[in-house]
Amino acid sequence: MANRQETETAVSEPAAEAETPKPKARTPRSRKPKAEPSATNRKNGARQISATTEAPPSARTGRKVYSAKERGQKLAQIETLIGGGATLKSAVKQAGISEQTYYLWKKAAPPAADSDELKDLVALEEENKRLKSLLADRLRKENAELKKRLGLN
Repeated sequence: MANRQETETAVSEPAAEAETPKPKARTPRSRKPKAEPSATNRKNGARQISATTEAPPSARTGRKVYSAKERGQKLAQIETLIGGGATLKSAVKQAGISEQTYYLWKKAAPPAADSDELKDLVALEEENKRLKSLLADRLRKENAELKKRLGLN
């Protein structure tokens, strides 16, 4: 009977091992620090620095953030290069920005040449309004004189 118990225990041990697999040791992943939400300007695509953010976007991403004056200078530089016969691609490359950035800046920038035309248009509209009121006054006076002469009053 001793042989029988030994064989039974020998047989039952491998079965018990096969039924319960050993759990794998897992190491917990390190968690990334959560980024604080920063405000974005949807109008021109530029990111704005929030008050709680410690590092500006240029420090985090390696990008340079240009002021409005610098953007205008870059756009003017590109326009002069294009006017000189350079292609847009080469002009943008010389200015140190991408084509996408050029188009975004151009779309967001107030048109410099059109501002003079706009001022002229506003001045013409004001003059037109003044002349219309003068004409209306003269016509009223003339109409009143005609009514007196005809005796319709």
